[in-house]
Amino acid sequence: MFKNALRRYFNNYKGFSREVWILTLITFINRAGTMVLPFLSKYLKEDLGFTYTQVGWVMVSFGLGSLIGSWLGGKLSDKIGFYRIMIFSLLTSGILLFFLQYITSFKLLCLGMFGLMIIADMFRPAMFVSLTTYAKPENRTRALTLVRLAVNLGFAAGPALGGLLIMGIGYKGLFWVDGATCILAISLFWALVKEKKKPALLPHETVVITQHESVFKDRPFWVFLGACVISGILFFQLFTTIPLYHKEQFDLTEFQTGLLLTLNGIMIFFLEMPIVSFVERKKINKVKIVSLGCFFMGISLFLMLITSWVQILIIMMVFMTFAEMFVFPFSNSFAMSRAPKGHEGRYMAIFTMSYSMAHILSAKVGMALIDSWGYTANWIFMGTLGIIGMFLGIWTYKMVQKEQLH
Repeated sequence: MFKNALRRYFNNYKGFSREVWILTLITFINRAGTMVLPFLSKYLKEDLGFTYTQVGWVMVSFGLGSLIGSWLGGKLSDKIGFYRIMIFSLLTSGILLFFLQYITSFKLLCLGMFGLMIIADMFRPAMFVSLTTYAKPENRTRALTLVRLAVNLGFAAGPALGGLLIMGIGYKGLFWVDGATCILAISLFWALVKEKKKPALLPHETVVITQHESVFKDRPFWVFLGACVISGILFFQLFTTIPLYHKEQFDLTEFQTGLLLTLNGIMIFFLEMPIVSFVERKKINKVKIVSLGCFFMGISLFLMLITSWVQILIIMMVFMTFAEMFVFPFSNSFAMSRAPKGHEGRYMAIFTMSYSMAHILSAKVGMALIDSWGYTANWIFMGTLGIIGMFLGIWTYKMVQKEQLH
């Protein structure tokens, strides 16, 4: 019985092309080195002595850069191809990270973070588009999940190592490691993967002009993006307000905060692919799963209202992790499924931008609420948002069902 379960588990990882596995490897290397993000709010607050408001504005600059970069990355992927965008983005952002550590003034850091994120986040929509080329249509959701697994496995290793690096040599070490892993990852990609054009239409295929030929007229997609923005706002609390709360409420060290994020990564590594395969096998509607994920995110933030029991942070992380496994792979897949041929970059750019927008709002709203009314107000507000996200998901589901009847 154990052998069968093990075989079933490993079957989830079959059927991927060599390029998808290489993409997964470079994503892992890149994400394992992404140590700056989980500790950015603490670095700004504790090392540079910024106020909560200033930390909020640096995070806004981060998000605005991400927003522009995501749009540019998608637009240029449709125009000149994903391959060049991916190489330019990771190579340049790796070099820029080396220099960012030397900027310590508030205004210059806002500008530096804005510029870095424009270039760094051109990578994400280009990478999503590359999966439409390197993965078979029937494998795309699983390919997205495989790449996400690499992201999360990287995040499982990154924060714990980052916490140790900070305790050993200080925050500056994070910038060196992050920059070096960007350059290493994209060098491997360039050496091992050759450029491949998006598959042309077969003779029997035609481009169907649908009511959502223009992304701006695709109403279910935009309502769904509302749920995505909310899920992003709640998820990014893990990197903005929650590390500060760990220290102030429970006196956790950077290493202990890193270990909680490591728990998140390990759970995702073992559980996400089987969950995705189960949902696909049973043909459960993806939007329904995303709605459930938003609900779980709301619950996880409401749990933060329990302030006298440190173990609640583990339970909160378990709820947040299941929510993440329900929301992110299926929202990616739904967004991709809405895109007509030739418009994939545009759709994935706007989808990626929804998370950049979430990053801006997550930091600014969270920090402002804490500054004015304290952490309790933030957790109540964020938990309620999760419930709203669930209803937006249900609304999307009903619109898509109606669309399919016509």
